[in-house]
Amino acid sequence: MIFIVISIDVRPEKRDDFLAGVTRYSAQVREEPGNLHFTCYESVEQGDEFVVVANYADQAAGEAHVSSEHAQWFFGWLPSVVSRVPTIVYQELPAGVGWSEMGEVAAHM
Repeated sequence: MIFIVISIDVRPEKRDDFLAGVTRYSAQVREEPGNLHFTCYESVEQGDEFVVVANYADQAAGEAHVSSEHAQWFFGWLPSVVSRVPTIVYQELPAGVGWSEMGEVAAHM
């Protein structure tokens, strides 16, 4: 599995543009074969800071994503709304490794 986290700081005056664009893009990415998860989250502490969490089944799915028409649009459009270059954590996890339950917390029903 490919595990990606991207931190994006958006210019305050471009917030609405960013939200519209990332909503459109998220829907397109979730339709890709090999996409396991794609969600954009907003920081509750830092205004206009967003984090994208994405997972792809494998390297081939990640490469297909990057070369897709919608990804190329997003990469070309994103500089118009950010206040700095986004930062990324990219990890390729060994086969069979992925999301697991957090041992320190149990849900109370």
